[in-house]
Formats: sequence, structure tokens, C-alpha cells
Amino acid sequence: MLRSWLFVPGDSERKQEKALASAADALILDLEDSVAPPQLPAARQRVGELLRAHRAGSGPQLWVRSNPPSSPLMPEDLAAIFAHGVPQGIVLPKVSVTAEIVRVARLLSTLEARLGAEPGSTRLLIIATETPAGLLALPQYPAAIDAVPKLRRRIAGITWGAEDLSTALGALAQRENSGALTFTFQLARTQCLLAAAAVGAQAIDGVCTEFRDSSRLQQELDLARRDGFSGKLAIHPDQIAAINSAFAPTEAEREHARRVVAAFASAPSAGVVSLDGRMIDRPHLLQAQRVLAATQRDRDGI
Repeated sequence: MLRSWLFVPGDSERKQEKALASAADALILDLEDSVAPPQLPAARQRVGELLRAHRAGSGPQLWVRSNPPSSPLMPEDLAAIFAHGVPQGIVLPKVSVTAEIVRVARLLSTLEARLGAEPGSTRLLIIATETPAGLLALPQYPAAIDAVPKLRRRIAGITWGAEDLSTALGALAQRENSGALTFTFQLARTQCLLAAAAVGAQAIDGVCTEFRDSSRLQQELDLARRDGFSGKLAIHPDQIAAINSAFAPTEAEREHARRVVAAFASAPSAGVVSLDGRMIDRPHLLQAQRVLAATQRDRDGI
């Protein structure tokens, strides 16, 4: 499970080297918004070389954000990248309909087969709310994804974005004066969370654009973890430490989880047990097991 996902321009060697030295779980090497069109061929070449150089290395996972699936640039992005090797994942922006996810998954299967890579080894992180149509399509994800064999296993996560959606809507603001998201953007965030849970993928919270405002970032992290997100996108290395810390279970949470597991272990045939004067059931056990699994992943450095 990846907690921190750091965007890095695909054409900036300096920023890439800085990002590689960070504690980010994953780098998103960007071929879309942060790269000017004339620089795209050079960015593809640079990203491909980076993938080849760090193929067997330690450090962050290397993912690539391609151009949108509606763009003719997207197949060219993937062909150029796979000419150097197989990335750990593709970040797919501006998805508007589920058919685009299916089409990209099939293209990835073709590219994997061409290189002799394990089928399905290139995962997908879907940015699902950058267009109005994309937001409206989220309830269709479970049925559409399950209709394609093995597609569910390819989808690592679903995330949401406010900036492009705001532009598409002509919205004058994304937040109330209090700092809370307006209804439309709260809906986008919630739909992302629900769709991710429905397909068994990670729900990844969107970026905190105020990258120098540590209190805003912490507020977003507290809300994200409370609501069920398990990671967050980042746009600056200085955001990584707070993100990693926010999605790591606290010692109090780990201890409670151990006690929940022990309570059920002492009564293996029971569906409900008592702990600290409260009745707890199987959903509590499942949550406790998730906490302990996250703890083990942190220890193993996964």
C-alpha cells in the first residue's frame, strides 16, 4: 500500500534527482500538465532512461502519468516508455468513461506481452474526477471493471482532482470561506472514496496545492485518514514526511488492533465478543487486521 505519491515533471532531471532522494513511496513522472508540448519527446526519453536506470534499484516506485486516454498522445507516451522497460504503474488522467480504462488496460496487456513482462504487472492509478463526465461515471466502475477479466487486479487506486474539474465547470471557488470543500468538490471526493472501496482499490486523496501551508496539509490528512483514504498525492518533497506519518497507524491504534485480534482468537467460533465493555463483531476484526497489516508493511519497507 503506497501512502505518498509525488508528482515530478518528466523533463526535469534536477527535480527527479531530488524526488528520488525523498521518502516518497512512489514518484509520478509526469508527461502531462507539467510538460510543455515542445518538450514532450525529450520528457519521454528522460523518463524512459530513468526507468531503465532504476529498474532494479531501491527507493520509490516509479509510475508515469501519461496524457489523457482521449488524446492521441497517450498511446505514443506508452509506446515510448515501454521501449525502455515496464514502469510499476501508469497514472491515467482525465478519465471520462469506463471504456477508456478498458482500452488502456488492453494496450498495457499488449505492451507487456511484447516485452515478456508478467501480465497485469503494470498497475493503474485512475484520476477519476477531472471531467464532469468522469465524475458522473464513477458509480459505473464496479460493473464495468468486473465485466473485464482480471481488470480489477490491475487497478491499484482511484484518486480525485479538483483543479481541472473546477476549470471545466467554470467554478469560481472550490472551498467555502471556512475552508471546507464546496458541495460539488466534496461530492467528487466522496464518489472517489466509494468507487475505490467498491472495486477493492486504494482511495488516494488529491493534492494539497498550498504546499507551503503545513497546517492546511495536516488538516487535509486528518480528514482523509478519518474518512478512509489510505494515501495522498503530493506536489512537493516537503509534503512527504507528513503524508507518510499520517497514514501510519499510531501505537495506540496498533495496541487496540492487537487486543481485538486476541479477543477473537480466544473465541474462534464467536461472531461477537466483548472488549472493554463494548460488543465488537467481525467488521472490527477486519479493521484491526488492516491496521496490523499496515504496521507490518511499514516495518518491511513496502
